[in-house]
Amino acid sequence: MRPVDMTKTAPRENPARVFLLTAVLLATAAATLFILPARAQKTDHAKQLGGKFMCMCGCNQVLTQCNHVGCQVSAAMLKELDQGIARGDSDDLISQNFVQEFGIKVFSEPPKSGFNRVAWLIPGVSLAIGALLVVLVIRSWRRRPSFAPAAGSAASRGISPEQLDRARKLAERETED
Repeated sequence: MRPVDMTKTAPRENPARVFLLTAVLLATAAATLFILPARAQKTDHAKQLGGKFMCMCGCNQVLTQCNHVGCQVSAAMLKELDQGIARGDSDDLISQNFVQEFGIKVFSEPPKSGFNRVAWLIPGVSLAIGALLVVLVIRSWRRRPSFAPAAGSAASRGISPEQLDRARKLAERETED
């Protein structure tokens, strides 16, 4: 092994070259600070918008949550969604493109318009009508007169004394052995 000569100094770097290299590194670092938030916003927007669509591979899962390994359908749909967002298309335009390609079934929830509005209203209206019927039935039960007449009155027996005597005599004859 050869001994290292410490008397020799390293060659001096060109100051212009060092400045240029430093400037390039700083510019690259600054660019990543500005580019990453823009990409993050696009992916957040894509995730939000992708949550409104179903994957059309038949898995019945939301597009952004399709967990099939290698699902080509969700990959293509997500690519189309990202391209639409990158072009600056509005959410409505992207939705219309998906509806034209896949039909209304592409939505994860039915749109709140037309006949679909009925599907959104029926559960609430049914619950309100059912609650109203329960209140009305309970109110009518509370207003009914009591059927327990006072003890000893003729109404409490519900039969005349003659009928009572006849029933007792009949019971005695049938039970005699």
